[in-house]
Amino acid sequence: MAKLLGIAWRDTTRAPMQVAQAAGVSVERGVEADFRGAARNRQVTLLSLSDWQAACAEIGVELPWTTRRSNLLVDHLNWAELVGRRLQVGAVVLEIKVEIEPCSRMEAAHAGLQQALVPNWRGGAGCTVIEPGRIEQGDAVALLD
Repeated sequence: MAKLLGIAWRDTTRAPMQVAQAAGVSVERGVEADFRGAARNRQVTLLSLSDWQAACAEIGVELPWTTRRSNLLVDHLNWAELVGRRLQVGAVVLEIKVEIEPCSRMEAAHAGLQQALVPNWRGGAGCTVIEPGRIEQGDAVALLD
């Protein structure tokens, strides 16, 4: 079973990521206070720790996971195999919808990072909120169905 390792949000485009120990997640807004929470198919964005570590190893630097600008960090899930599946994160249920493709902001953060995030969905997954609730670092992350 996977675990929720981190929660982050930003209140506007290009704003720094804010890290939280806990957060509310709603159908209307995604992670509370995150400006992208109303975006279709990507109300909540997920990043796998193992994917992030692989991308950083490829470019030879350790960067904070929030550099990726994702909402949730979980350990060791393969997003490509999970499209259309539902995940329970604490009390929240999310449906995995799309790959989050790395943008030029990643290249601006560190040379080579954008390309290092391309293989095997390393850039993460976008989800819609099915069941709202509250999440907290350390919550279990489990596949449903």
